[in-house]
Amino acid sequence: MVSGTVKVDIEGHVAIMTVSRPEKLNALDLDMLRALSEAADAVEANAEVRVAILTGEGKGFSAGGDIRAWGGMRPEEFGHAWVRHGHRIFERLATLRVPLVAALNGHALGGGLELAGVADIRIAEEHIKIGLPETGLGMVPGWSGTQRLVKRFGAQLVRRMALGGEVFSAEEAKLLGIVDAVTATGNSVAAAKDYAARIAARGPAALEVVKLMIASANGEDNGTAVEALGSILAAKTGDLKEGVASFTEKRPAQFKGEW
Repeated sequence: MVSGTVKVDIEGHVAIMTVSRPEKLNALDLDMLRALSEAADAVEANAEVRVAILTGEGKGFSAGGDIRAWGGMRPEEFGHAWVRHGHRIFERLATLRVPLVAALNGHALGGGLELAGVADIRIAEEHIKIGLPETGLGMVPGWSGTQRLVKRFGAQLVRRMALGGEVFSAEEAKLLGIVDAVTATGNSVAAAKDYAARIAARGPAALEVVKLMIASANGEDNGTAVEALGSILAAKTGDLKEGVASFTEKRPAQFKGEW
């Protein structure tokens, strides 16, 4: 299945989302952001999918936001149509019901690192570089580089990248905890598939719940995590079945406190 400039392939219980604009090193524009949202919806709607992989076509993972897409925007347009819209899409990816593995087959800089940051697991090829160069352009990270990345990588590492302009190699990023594994050039997708198979062999319901619990513990979208967990629990009770039946049959509910 192809969703605009993001391809979605299903292999058993694994969905592979590939950002596909190789001539621009998969730099993101508004069409690609919409395509990412559609891809996330497609993955979420497929009950057979237990884990997803996110990667880029060609030699790049993602060069981040395409400066040609936002450079000429008016400030208010930039803030709403670009930053807030992109923020919503990245949040959508970060809160997928299934675990997400990023296969970093190329540099992850700026918005590309923010995109990698939505994943639960990151596998990087040995040649790539990682950093947040926005302040060198007089800009700031806008797609959770100072928010989600601080929670996931730590404030000091984000300071070093965003304030100091430090760029890390794949091996340095692994030692610092930014990526979880480093593989040979050209092997990130295969390594991600191997890791995805490990995940897919585990209980899918448990995976979904544990992902929510970890996000809550890490201070990420606590309200959504708590309400999702509570709703899942309530939906499995006999009381809900009785409540729906009584509403349909137009009678008082006879709740029994059945779990």
